[in-house]
Amino acid sequence: MKKKLLLLAMILLPIVASAYDFAVENDDGFTIYYNYINNGTELEVTYCGNSNYRSYNGVVVIPEEVTYMNRTRKVTSIGYSAFWSCGLTSVTIPNSVTSIGNSAFAECSGLTSITIPNSVTSIGGAAFEHCIGLTSVTIPNGVTSIGYSAFYQCSGLTSITIPNSVTSIGGYAFGECSGLTSVTIGNSVTSIGENAFENCGQLKKVIVSDIAAWCGIKFASGAANPLYHAHHLYSDENTEIKDLVIPNGVTSIGYSAFYRCSGLTSVTIPNSVTSIGNQAFDGVDIPTVISLIENPFTITGKTSNYRTFSQNTFLNATLYVPKGTIEKYKATDGWKDFVFIEEGNGSGGDTPTTQKCEKPTISYENGKLTYYCETEGAMCQSTITDADIKSYSSNEVQLTVTYNISVYATKAGYENSETATATLCWIDKEPSTEGITDGVAQIPSKAVLIQSEGGILRVEGVDDGTQVAVYTPDGKQAGSAISRNGAALVGTNIQPGNTAIVKIGEKAVKVIIK
Repeated sequence: MKKKLLLLAMILLPIVASAYDFAVENDDGFTIYYNYINNGTELEVTYCGNSNYRSYNGVVVIPEEVTYMNRTRKVTSIGYSAFWSCGLTSVTIPNSVTSIGNSAFAECSGLTSITIPNSVTSIGGAAFEHCIGLTSVTIPNGVTSIGYSAFYQCSGLTSITIPNSVTSIGGYAFGECSGLTSVTIGNSVTSIGENAFENCGQLKKVIVSDIAAWCGIKFASGAANPLYHAHHLYSDENTEIKDLVIPNGVTSIGYSAFYRCSGLTSVTIPNSVTSIGNQAFDGVDIPTVISLIENPFTITGKTSNYRTFSQNTFLNATLYVPKGTIEKYKATDGWKDFVFIEEGNGSGGDTPTTQKCEKPTISYENGKLTYYCETEGAMCQSTITDADIKSYSSNEVQLTVTYNISVYATKAGYENSETATATLCWIDKEPSTEGITDGVAQIPSKAVLIQSEGGILRVEGVDDGTQVAVYTPDGKQAGSAISRNGAALVGTNIQPGNTAIVKIGEKAVKVIIK
């Protein structure tokens, strides 16, 4: 009921929306309506006005730029309900568009295909809801979020590929997509909303990456996504999943995740899991449960109406636990309800110890960052944030270019590596004025990579003979060294997690000691 009320509210909202700011006729004679956004610097496509939401029909080509009153602006957004319930058959979205708003194409039943350009980074809630004629859609590698109910009731879709750039899939995003048989989800997804694939009765193949596989269904080892309502990826009473091995890296198994997956005969839970929701494995009697969790936490026991495992599982299954932990399990609520608990892995040996990926190294040369991990086949996952100035109110601005890098290695069946960090910056050298005739001096710069490990700072990319000194924020020197062979190693007593000032020649960079 909540879902229906929310959708009704989303549909009714255009009634109170304001009219368009202006309209411009395309070269093909088709009129498109626009609103100013971002303080009037850009435009979004909108609909005709309060009395007419169905402003468009047939083939629509959205221009990249629009000139009105001798002013040219880029079209960067398709606004809220812009094409809601229109008679569209085709639409061309330009590369200037970065966002598709809530309900932008909802109820466009005549729309059969759409190509979303690489410039788009977000797809809003209900953006394509109930586009029943939509049989194909390309989501570009650049979209980071797919909103609530974005493709709800797109019954014509048969397969969907969600790229690695996407980090979140909203609730009901592909709910009621009754024709959907295959879904590929990129390995950057960290959250899949409730009922994201509700009632996708034909869905038989789900790939969350090609790293770790079980029963033909794959999850990204190291992905932090909770398995929340995972049974909605399949139909109730799923018989295809039998030996379920949840990959290491998953931290949370949510409410009702594998409820009524009646084909299950065994389940293996990795040590990375820190919570298991109510009814996660209820509704199915599982003969073998293998827990690799070394410090068991409370789960819901057999007497509750919302028990984590079925009563028959508690009473008849064998629970295998790591060596030396059996007394912990017998003392922990929920786990102690298992009648039969043994140490080992069910194959006559001790529970295997999960190997850990080697910590990767970071290097930079000729404009390219390179990561290397000694664990064969491991994949490096990195996050890079920049500290460049975005806006400033002053008569003097100190410009720097600094990137903070963190990277860890991941591989199926292995624990994630420790995270390696580095700071990449560019150190300006003295301006070159020789031969300058137009008054513009060239300022060359040198890329410098700063890494710390156990209090030792390694500064790479500086000229030999350069003095490198490290200071605490209050100005006390904590170490110094002279660069040799393009690098300087500086020992400090600054504790990990604290800030340090690294002075390279006459230039200073702020870093965090790891």
